[in-house]
Amino acid sequence: MSATRYALTAPAQLSREIRKSKFIANAANTTSEEAAIEFLERMSDAAATHNCWAWRIGERYRSSDDGEPAGTAGKPILQAIDGQSLDNVTVVVTRWFGGIKLGAGGLMRAYGGCAAGCLRQASKSELVETAHVEFAVEFSVLPTLHARLRALAATINAEDFAEAGAIVRIGLPVARLAELHSLLADLTRGRSEIRLLD
Repeated sequence: MSATRYALTAPAQLSREIRKSKFIANAANTTSEEAAIEFLERMSDAAATHNCWAWRIGERYRSSDDGEPAGTAGKPILQAIDGQSLDNVTVVVTRWFGGIKLGAGGLMRAYGGCAAGCLRQASKSELVETAHVEFAVEFSVLPTLHARLRALAATINAEDFAEAGAIVRIGLPVARLAELHSLLADLTRGRSEIRLLD
């Protein structure tokens, strides 16, 4: 898998007729296995001949041929997801059999091609891995801290105030953690420690 990953920013759909069989591919952003299963259940059509699918969420993935010959549907759909460097995505390709058999190669091309076409036309954005951290600072550094956090693409999630200062919880791109360490070292003369949150 490539280092840069992308996520869908909106659901996508593609419909194709291949040798009298109708195929409809549906894709959506799913950030958990539960969300993937819910999308699969919602998009599957009980009246269709097959509802084949695949999903990838980080290092976890699953696929199903749903009665098609082994390896001819789920795997090509997953390859379409990975081929476009997508993450947190589920694709369901539904088929209504039209009377003409496609053979193993034809099925792989049909399912993989429908999934790939659907994903190509979908709107996407780059996934940025986020770290959630907390740290304590004195009141006097809060205005400067707030201004500098914007430059780190950080989001303040919470601030709890006490007599000595504030406990600040933020989310920021993992790649900017070293910059945050330097910033806090400068602002607090090394007295503030960053704690990673789950």
